Amino acid sequence: MKKIECVIMDWAGTAVDYGCFAPVSAFIESFRAIGIEITAEEARRPMGLTKIDHVRALFQMTRIGEKFQEKYGRPYNENDVQGRYAEFQRLLFATLKEYTGPISYVIETIDTLRQKGIKIGSTTGYTKEMMDVVIPEAAAKGYSPDNCVTSDGLPAGRPYPYMIYKNMCDLAVPSRFSVLKYGDTISDIKEGLNAGVWTVGVILGSNEMGLTEEEVQALPEEELKSRMTEVRNRMYAAGAHYVVDSIKELPALIECINARMANE
Repeated sequence: MKKIECVIMDWAGTAVDYGCFAPVSAFIESFRAIGIEITAEEARRPMGLTKIDHVRALFQMTRIGEKFQEKYGRPYNENDVQGRYAEFQRLLFATLKEYTGPISYVIETIDTLRQKGIKIGSTTGYTKEMMDVVIPEAAAKGYSPDNCVTSDGLPAGRPYPYMIYKNMCDLAVPSRFSVLKYGDTISDIKEGLNAGVWTVGVILGSNEMGLTEEEVQALPEEELKSRMTEVRNRMYAAGAHYVVDSIKELPALIECINARMANE
């Protein structure tokens, strides 16, 4: 019988770093260093891509590209991309340890899934060097998946499916129907769909919400519902099979997916 045997988690905004704040500030400050102001919304829009591709995506935004042309009298080029990426890395590494706390209910839910025999993989837009900081810090705080795959050495990162396939190889999961990809960005959803696996988006703590836990708790109920609905709609529009409010819903959802596969 087909059933979910492996959950592949994203990291920032999904498992750790509520609201996915570590990369956002680094992207903003990296561009500010050359006199180009980008907004938090712009910085978040390509989130989930490898970070060098994220920098390219920022330059490709019409407003940012035009601001660069206006300031420097020429179009941006790959040297400019590499320069902003180098500055992004410098800024990120200076603060990355501070953004490794597990999101609420992640540890407890992962324990529940493991008790059911489910393997826990992970993919990320961070490089191996970045994850060499994140993994031990998160483990010290109680979160440690069974496997972590970065795009280093693979043909490409998200939205391509290679990191998911590598997790399946590493964890000896033979069928894509037994895999669930769980993440907080549109790139996560596209990655899961391109791999042909069950794909689930999460709202609270996500890059798509872009709020701290304190900000979420302080929102009036109707405003919170409205913002969550906007995120839910964006994730479903991107093709997510399911969208949950928080990871607490994941074990029950997996049971529903297993029942659905059993009846097919």
